[in-house]
Amino acid sequence: MEHRVFSYGTLRQADVQQAVYGRAVPTVADTLPGFRLDWITITDPVVIAASGSDRHPILRRGPATGSVDGSYLTLNADELAATDDYEVDDYVRVEVTLGSGATAWVYVAAADAS
Repeated sequence: MEHRVFSYGTLRQADVQQAVYGRAVPTVADTLPGFRLDWITITDPVVIAASGSDRHPILRRGPATGSVDGSYLTLNADELAATDDYEVDDYVRVEVTLGSGATAWVYVAAADAS
């Protein structure tokens, strides 16, 4: 089964894809309405090593008129599980409808998940 995952940050980086999935994953540009970007500091050394930074973007609920640019990746079940492992506890995976109308998983701030 294939899963779409909307990325607005490090999952679009070639080095992160290689570290998490062992391959380059094609991405399709899209947007996510109703959210805004914020930033957090990551402390997990594995994630910092993969991304090259301790500063990562995070999604928070925003105005209905706002949106976040990004891309979606098409992953298999094992790769989706690897993404769950990569994302630290500050993030939670939720299902959303993208600007294109496609449904996808996205990792948002745990406090904004409901």
